[in-house]
Amino acid sequence: MVVKQTQREAGEVDLVVIGGGINGVGIARDAAGRGLSVVLSEKGDLAEGTSSRSGKLIHGGLRYLEHFEFRLVREALVEREVLLESAPHIVQPRRFVMPQGSGDRSRWLVRIGLLLYDTLGKRRRLPGTRTINLCHAPEGAPLKTRYRVAYEYSDCWVDDSRLVVLSAVDAAERGARILTRTACVDAIREDNAWRVRMEDGATGRQFEVRARALVNATGPWVEDVITRIAGRNTTLKVRLVKGSHLVTRKFWSGEQGYLIQNDDGRVVFVNPFEGDFALVGTTDIPFEGRPEDVSMDDDEVAYLLRALNRYFADPPGPDDIVTTFSGVRSLHDDDTLDPSAVTRDYAFDLDVADGKAPMLSIFGGKITTFRRLAEHALEKLRPWLPGAGPRWTARARLPGGENIGDSGLDDCVRQMRSAHDWLPETLARHLARRYGSRAVRVLEDMHDHSDLGEEFGAGLHEAEVTYLMANEWARSAEDVLDRRTRLGLKVDAATYRHLDAWMTSHYTPTLR
Repeated sequence: MVVKQTQREAGEVDLVVIGGGINGVGIARDAAGRGLSVVLSEKGDLAEGTSSRSGKLIHGGLRYLEHFEFRLVREALVEREVLLESAPHIVQPRRFVMPQGSGDRSRWLVRIGLLLYDTLGKRRRLPGTRTINLCHAPEGAPLKTRYRVAYEYSDCWVDDSRLVVLSAVDAAERGARILTRTACVDAIREDNAWRVRMEDGATGRQFEVRARALVNATGPWVEDVITRIAGRNTTLKVRLVKGSHLVTRKFWSGEQGYLIQNDDGRVVFVNPFEGDFALVGTTDIPFEGRPEDVSMDDDEVAYLLRALNRYFADPPGPDDIVTTFSGVRSLHDDDTLDPSAVTRDYAFDLDVADGKAPMLSIFGGKITTFRRLAEHALEKLRPWLPGAGPRWTARARLPGGENIGDSGLDDCVRQMRSAHDWLPETLARHLARRYGSRAVRVLEDMHDHSDLGEEFGAGLHEAEVTYLMANEWARSAEDVLDRRTRLGLKVDAATYRHLDAWMTSHYTPTLR
């Protein structure tokens, strides 16, 4: 598929989706696969907001059991298996070690929680919980000696922004029109349809799309779209909560992650990240202000470093932090005082205005359950979309997940290096992790290393950037380095500037 970089009037369609995060692209993908005509409008880049700033986990949410969210946990555990099957190149199993010490949750409570965690979902591919003697097991090596026992359980790791982008690619290949850098200006009901006005961010040109139904999947901006764009009111409320992470150099051996508790009882994940790094988070802080201005503050940094210092013998300090990032989660406000206890479940606000064209607004949700959220959203809209086909996503592979067997990415690497014996192992593995079985498309018609073109840094070549511009809506260095490859961790500011200049000079708008 070649993505057309700018698009004009889309005429009349079944569905307009506002928002290019995980929920928006998930709904667009599902709807397109059901035979519906779909336009998705995203004011910036795909996954530019919260969906690229998560904890990178596909998990049931062990801590949600404390708040008796059994339905949410079960649904998430089932989805964990679905996503592991559908996108094995970007969703991978991970073992988590939970050290047990004085001041932590009681062992009986943890064991009951882990027993429920192992049995609530349909766990087919992941191993269950086990007890570890930290005095002898290698997982205990980085921990303080006072921790002697731990429990180890399974969850999954995900490249969150690639999950969004690949879902959008799948939607586009099924007929959806994905309009990035295209803001929704307003939406007006007219003749039992929505007249949606959009603006191309590059040219400032405005155009209209008529739709039988409208989906507001804008995350932290959900209320703004309801009131400012559509001129409506809602009985639901959004609760904005900031979650921040810090990235350090990896300070332990092994592929396992750690789940530790801070002195206030909140849990913190410590995960391997992009090979040489560690990802530590998250915080949960009420947020006010513009979501696009969110950033990590000094108190949050101190909070996460304090958690590391409780457990690890030689933890990183402030000078070891490579970078930080923050996201604003738009939770469904259930009037819970503690931000950590606010439900991570999702809710829908369906505005039908006396039976006229519907607008469905999404409140809450988590990246793990985006596929089920999309199914539920289309069930809500089915009375207005009678031509929609049946559910289909539960057994469908995401782009790049096709033809990956039990050997996983090793098969992809072998195939690439068999066809291109000049390809270095490290580069082949990088391409396999990002593009799965479609990595061969990046190397199409290449005969030696020089065909890759200029290397911008950290193994990123012209060939890959060209592929991303043509197939994945990449328009800037941030799109490529921060969201589609994660190589921004390994390059400097000069690389960003040089890549931006190169992309600008090689970008050719294409009208459709």
